[in-house]
Amino acid sequence: MSSLLLTDAVGAMRFRAYGPRQLDEIAARYGLPAEVTEAVRLASHVLPFRVNEYVLSELIDWTDIPGDPMFQLVFPQRGMLVESDERALAALSADPGTKAGLRTQVARIRGRLNPHPSGQKELNVPVQDGRELPGMQHKYHETVLYFPSQGQTCHAYCTYCFRWAQFVGDADLRFAAPGPDELLQYLARHPGVSDVLVTGGDPMIMATQRLRSHLEPLLSVESVRTIRIGTKSVAYWPQRYTSDSDADDLLRLFEEIVASGRNLAVMAHFSHPRELEPEPARRALARIRSTGAVVYCQAPLIARVNDDAAVLARLWRAELAAGAVPYYMFVERDTGPYDYFKVPLARAVELFHAAYRVLPGLARTVRGPVMSATPGKVVVDGVEEDDRGRFFRLRMLQARDPALVGRPFRALYDPAAAWLDDLHLDPATPAAIAEAIAGPAWTAEAVPTMRSQS
Repeated sequence: MSSLLLTDAVGAMRFRAYGPRQLDEIAARYGLPAEVTEAVRLASHVLPFRVNEYVLSELIDWTDIPGDPMFQLVFPQRGMLVESDERALAALSADPGTKAGLRTQVARIRGRLNPHPSGQKELNVPVQDGRELPGMQHKYHETVLYFPSQGQTCHAYCTYCFRWAQFVGDADLRFAAPGPDELLQYLARHPGVSDVLVTGGDPMIMATQRLRSHLEPLLSVESVRTIRIGTKSVAYWPQRYTSDSDADDLLRLFEEIVASGRNLAVMAHFSHPRELEPEPARRALARIRSTGAVVYCQAPLIARVNDDAAVLARLWRAELAAGAVPYYMFVERDTGPYDYFKVPLARAVELFHAAYRVLPGLARTVRGPVMSATPGKVVVDGVEEDDRGRFFRLRMLQARDPALVGRPFRALYDPAAAWLDDLHLDPATPAAIAEAIAGPAWTAEAVPTMRSQS
């Protein structure tokens, strides 16, 4: 593979981001066909596009374009938008005099892509003293999500990302907190919160000094026992932990958090086993673990990227070999280019169990397929059949209502269903679960699809 690497005097890679303005440069260096380049350009009017030299040189197989899974993961593709929208964008972007019209069309398309799924804006934003708190979500009793404003970008963007709305420059779509003061006040009033998940974007895009300003104050809150950091950085920029100028300072910060008696959980996003193959990624994981932090790994099942049982098994085995904990295989959320990436639940169950069966015991910590939906995290445990028909066997792994956690229920089997809202509940579903999932209008006689209630 050719390289776009930049090195400093001692040979360490320096970070450089590439976006739509550098697309022609990438195309020239890697020989992207004109039609592929143009497809990326059109889709990136709507979907965020950002990549860096490490991803370009270490993770993408440029001999397999556009089918390479890592290319699919980071470059917007033809087919992510409906054909009529692609045609409209092509016409508007070809005419320099229609910039206003292009912006209007882009906003219209984004509005149809469900930018905040599962009630994130309507149900998750906490209120204090009659005012919504910026940059926070509180969906589950014990966990608050915190979005520091300086961490609302990433080293590279995943094309499937359910938080794509964070990256498109629309303040109305973005979660961002200027600092931790209001978070601390909220935690003081909610001592039942034991976990704070610092997320984004990617908090690890911040310099260590800035990250410290958000994390260190949490150590003064006795009720907070676990700090989680959601990040893709180990896959997309492992130098953050090895050769960045403040990498050692970052690891010292991790050590201080652990020394305070807190659990520090690095929630690492690995979508494909290739992300764990480069030596810098393995070294980054070793350095993180040396601080006492625990690395948990999660990713959705993504069509064209990892929807293969052998690939999933390799991914979870590689995570275990690196000393990390396989944690969640999510179902792709109904947002963004959802139709391009979704995998039907029936197929997801088959893939998960086929991969799970060949794992060593220590890797069977992974759970899936899991839908992070409006009522909570719903796992599809399998498919079963009785004299009444065929059913998906489901369970609430997590819930807005803690009383529902762990409760099983069923839905009618549908080979095309790809999300909770596509399903019909079993008429025998307990009323509390049915109301949480399908809404108060649910009745056993109606046996509605959940989407009809949303």
